[in-house]
Parts: sequence; structure tokens; C-alpha cells
Amino acid sequence: MDRTDGHRRAADYLYPPIEPFDRRMIDMGDGHRVYVEQCGNPQGRPALVVHGGPGGGCSPVMRRFFDPQTYRIVLFDQRGCGRSRPMAAVAANTTWHLVADIEAIRTTLGIDRWILFGGSWGATLSLIYAITHPGHVDHLILRGVFLMTRAELDWFYGGGAGRFFPEEWRRFSEAIPEAERDNLIAAYHRRLFSGDMVNEVRFGRLWAGWENALASIGAESTGMEAPPDYARAFARLECHYFHNDGFLDQDGWIMANRHRIEHLPATIVQGRYDMICPPASAHALAQGWAAARLHMVPLAGHALSEPGIAAELVRATFALR
Repeated sequence: MDRTDGHRRAADYLYPPIEPFDRRMIDMGDGHRVYVEQCGNPQGRPALVVHGGPGGGCSPVMRRFFDPQTYRIVLFDQRGCGRSRPMAAVAANTTWHLVADIEAIRTTLGIDRWILFGGSWGATLSLIYAITHPGHVDHLILRGVFLMTRAELDWFYGGGAGRFFPEEWRRFSEAIPEAERDNLIAAYHRRLFSGDMVNEVRFGRLWAGWENALASIGAESTGMEAPPDYARAFARLECHYFHNDGFLDQDGWIMANRHRIEHLPATIVQGRYDMICPPASAHALAQGWAAARLHMVPLAGHALSEPGIAAELVRATFALR
């Protein structure tokens, strides 16, 4: 794989499509059923894919970052999204419920230790799980690092990123009356949980559209809207988590507790021009973590589909075979 070949697509770096050998719903006992699938080699090295959002759900392309002959690839849809049920539900849906779900998946599948592969919010959740269950983690592969801090939320929902995308920012922010624009997360939260389905879908599409417009360095805004059910679920879950500061008991919780995982190896892949999760967070996470290696991809943004991002992630999984 040539690092300098700017004409290749992300798909050119990925393994061929594969189908799961196991699909199941795990009843978590509190009203939530979580979708889980396994792909690749049932006797292979276990790796858990942790999707972003919160609320994004997993997709078939996420299976293709791993050699299926070598890895036992586990994917799941977090509470309230994808194929998990109930859809868009926020009751009993916090970071700590998700951490407990990951442990339930691990024990149900009979896995002792696994690689965690997560991007954006998936990197956040992977770090929090590793900090609380370090004995069950072999390696972390993280992309587009988000540390769930107030500064990061202020950047994306307070106008920082909007300075680079003024057209999209205007569409996102001016949907809210001027008197409420000092806290757009709270303003959207009121509308996404209004009980008016039409209104929830409308503001869900605006919320998802703002993020999607900034995901890839080469993307141009198309004006296309996300499907209503997906947009509503994605926006409700993401806004719910951000409105509650990720359900962490202090700002900067991950960095304050990083010492618990500094013995674990980590591979961090970060787009230099990531507008959703700027590189400062990945840089801060890697600094002083001797077992971590940061790979800054020069001409890449946030998305998993960026060719440079995909190439580095496949290199990372290949190196651990």
C-alpha cells in the first residue's frame, strides 16, 4: 500500500466483504436488547468494533478492516440504534450502561481479552471501557479521538468549526431562535425530546446534517437529508449524551484516568484536518503514553472512509495478526 497514492479509494485498502457467522440479540434485562454479530475466524484473535455517534450503529464495511482468516471480529449496535431495540430510546442509556453491555457481550461470547477498535465516540467508549476493565484489553486501535470534554463540544457546537463551514453552520444554528443560541446542545435537546415526531425528525436531520457535512475533507455539502428514523435516533442519542457531558463525573475524566491503561499498547490514527474531532485531542492522549503510537494522516478529515485513514487502520490490524 503506497502512502503517497492520493488516487486510491478507501475500499482499495480493505479486505473483501464477508458475512457474519453469528447474529444474535442479547437481552440486557432492563428493557434493552442489543444486536451483536461475529465474523471471520471463530478461533481467531478477538477484536471488538465500537461504532461512533453515540447512535451511529455498525455497518458491513466495518468488518473489512480485519483479515477474516486471522480475526474473530465482533460488532454490536449500541443501545437505541441500529438493530438494537428499542430504537432511539434514552431510558437506561448512559455511558455506564454501554460499558456494562460490552462486558455482557464479552462474557456471553466467552472471550477473555480482545482488541478494541473504535473511532470518534467509539474511541471515547473504548477508552472508558479499557480504563474500567484493563485486564480484558489487549490493544486499542483508535481513530478520530474524542475525549468527551466540554472544550471539544464547545468547538463543534459553539461556533469554532462553524468558522470553517459558515454555510452549514448558519443552517444548523439559525434553526434555533437567537435567544437560545448560547447553548445549541440544550436548544436541540428540547426539540429532539419534544414529543412531536415531525419536529423531532426535522431537528434530527439538521443535527445529523451538520455533522455529516464536516465528516470528510473532500466532501461537498449535497443538501441530501438522512432517512427520518436514522436521523431522529442518531440525533436524540448523541444530543442526550452530550447534554449530560457523557455521564462522566468530571470534565477531562479520560485524561485524569489514563494512568490505568498506560501499560496497554495503543495505535492512534488521526486526520490532520479533522473538523469534528480536531487533532489536539489525539495529540494530548498520546503525549506521555509510552506504549501509544500516534499516526497523523496529512490529508484526511474525520471519516472512516477517508483513504489515508482506512490505509492506516488496515496497517494497524495487519501488524497485530
